[in-house]
Amino acid sequence: MDEIGRGTSTYDGLALAWAIACRLLAHNRALTLFATHYFELTALADEQHEGGRSGIANVHLDAVEHGEALVFMHAVKDGPANRSFGLQVAALAGLPRTTVAQARRRLAELEQRGGESHAAELAPQALDAPQQFGLFAAPSSKAQEALAAIDPDELTPKQALEALYRLKALL
Repeated sequence: MDEIGRGTSTYDGLALAWAIACRLLAHNRALTLFATHYFELTALADEQHEGGRSGIANVHLDAVEHGEALVFMHAVKDGPANRSFGLQVAALAGLPRTTVAQARRRLAELEQRGGESHAAELAPQALDAPQQFGLFAAPSSKAQEALAAIDPDELTPKQALEALYRLKALL
């Protein structure tokens, strides 16, 4: 399971993910890979259930920093991750350097304050902003719109080649 609690506030998402994990553990007892960014959920592995261990094993995918680069080791390691690489992953995903740098500064401020909520500091227009939005979504281009209008199953090979040339001309 992945993205549990997406589109919610931090605490709503954490509460929902916690309850779902507990439900899977207590009722379904199904072998489940539960991927989450809620580090607090790793405590479930330490809780006792029905007189024994919880049945939960914390693992993480190993990654290391090499200079400013993030290197994925493609190895599963025991235990919870000891830190997040969210900003490095955002940079890898193509967010502008200035945006990642601003996020680093804000993260340092939040960590220094201990994660306290400072909603009063938000600009009024930010309070009306949607909670989830496509950070990586670019505006559609004419080529994308033309491509979306094509049904490849309805094209002859000649029509497909002509469509390809029209799309190339739009780039």
